Amino acid sequence: MSGRKVVVTGLGVVSPIASELGAFWEGIKAGKSGIGQVQNVENIEQYPVTIAGEVKDLEVERFVDRKDARKMDPFSIYGVAASTLAIEDAGINSDNIDPERVGVLASSGIGGMQVMQNECMKAYEKGPRRVSPQLIPQMITNILSGYVSIKFGFKGPNFCITSACASGTHSIGEAMRMIKYGDADVMIAGGSEASVAMLGIAGFAALRATSRRNDDPEGASRPFDLNRDGFVMSEGAGMVVLESEEHAKARGAKIYCYASGYGRTGDAYHVTAPAEEAIQSSRGMSLAISDAGLSPDDIDYVNAHGTSTHYNDKGETLACKRALGEKKAYATAISSTKSMTGHMLGAAGGIEAAIMALAIRDNIAPPTINYTTPDPECDLDYVPNKMREMQINAALSNSLGFGGHNATLCFTK
Repeated sequence: MSGRKVVVTGLGVVSPIASELGAFWEGIKAGKSGIGQVQNVENIEQYPVTIAGEVKDLEVERFVDRKDARKMDPFSIYGVAASTLAIEDAGINSDNIDPERVGVLASSGIGGMQVMQNECMKAYEKGPRRVSPQLIPQMITNILSGYVSIKFGFKGPNFCITSACASGTHSIGEAMRMIKYGDADVMIAGGSEASVAMLGIAGFAALRATSRRNDDPEGASRPFDLNRDGFVMSEGAGMVVLESEEHAKARGAKIYCYASGYGRTGDAYHVTAPAEEAIQSSRGMSLAISDAGLSPDDIDYVNAHGTSTHYNDKGETLACKRALGEKKAYATAISSTKSMTGHMLGAAGGIEAAIMALAIRDNIAPPTINYTTPDPECDLDYVPNKMREMQINAALSNSLGFGGHNATLCFTK
């Protein structure tokens, strides 16, 4: 693919670890877990799963007017907050952009689950006339992109992609392509999720997809470990600002790295399980490497999807071997930061893209914490328990979603 070069100039995160970029990155480097006992769901003791990663201490009124916040689902609040932080980090303002050349591709895997469940309960308990007129606009996944564009006056491409846990990564990848093709000069892209709620916790528990290590919250997310027993649900948002290189340089922006490659494929296999042979997820990785004009030997670090489920971690290990070649795969640092953040579902790709950009900037591979017992079927270098200082010139970030949606980003120094 030819076209303009794309750079990352702004990062914004809202997470269970921290919602300020510096504190978040320090927490990731230190191996800090954001997982704990659920505080914001009534009667949580009745659920088979009582742990999650919840956003703490977010100063909502700094990002959203109090009156507006009362009607918004938390996923929109988190997404607006992360977008605002990314835009501030990039130094974007009305003096250095053309609003018609700035777009928003902010996504969610589930959308306004909390608004939907609360209004459903109201309809059953008090009758249909008591349902809020805000139900529909606040539950739809695209409303976040609308909120961000309205707040900042961005009039370029504006929509969302909903592909379960691959939503954030797909959004960043498609935004990269819009800039390469000249559809926009700047894009705000990523994902947001707020499904740590009655329906979310109960639904994933019914699937038996989530860890039941309720007595050890911080140790529950253990990607690639032999004793993993499921992912830990989490909430928050991750947004990045992408720009054409010439636009960024013209306004004197700081640049974290290049957004160089993107690949996406479909398993065509199963609604929830990844394909065992990992052919299509590995092909997505290969497409991202090729799109960046690189070879597998150029990849220094992989931020794995690494959910802490049996099938994902086994399959992703195989995908890395297929995409990189077995010898190179064993020599590549691969880690899952979900061991610390938990699984932020549609927001995961945005958060992990931000981590990848920081890893390249600082030459640090984040750790996979809680890695205590190696699994013979997961036998690569997962950067166990402690961060690693190393040269990182090129990195990949994988996201795999229910429905067989695979997406990989490649960022370079």
